[in-house]
Amino acid sequence: QETPPWPRATSVQKCIRTPDIEDVGKTTRHHTFFEMLGNFSFGDYFKAEAIEFAWDFVTGTLKIPAEKLWVTVFRDDDEAADLWLKKIKIDPERFTRMDEKSNFWAMGDTGPCGPCSEIFYDHGADIPGGPPGSNDEDGDRYVEIWNLVFMQFERSADGILTRLPKPSVDTGMGLERTAAVMQGV
Repeated sequence: QETPPWPRATSVQKCIRTPDIEDVGKTTRHHTFFEMLGNFSFGDYFKAEAIEFAWDFVTGTLKIPAEKLWVTVFRDDDEAADLWLKKIKIDPERFTRMDEKSNFWAMGDTGPCGPCSEIFYDHGADIPGGPPGSNDEDGDRYVEIWNLVFMQFERSADGILTRLPKPSVDTGMGLERTAAVMQGV
């Protein structure tokens, strides 16, 4: 089997917030303009490697303590949950399964889509807000810094999900959010 010429990529994307523009100004974490750092796999590596790369970067390169991080997965994604809990050994007390609205990515009603896994930073108890999935999750204590999207399905017009022959990875790490975390602000 021949390897595609560009199975992996990275990017820095300038973004304008559009789907949730109404959140700008309500929290300290929603900006109108922001930069998204990304790494992508086009049929090369998948969940295990993407999760390991993310964890190694956040805890190794950036040296963010694991006890300051919270991880979410899509409620039905047992594969990602097992990778976080059994391989990475994330503290189960800092782990949540989320619904489709929070942890399933799709560009529209049809097309490529898949479950997500997000990494959140915990600013500490002196900042109002609760962990992802709690009634108080809209506070500023926990901020999502990285979203790992696992493109593994194609959704048809009738809503049926068909597995893609070559699943892909599409991640997004917020530059400004990560810079704020690194600077302690």
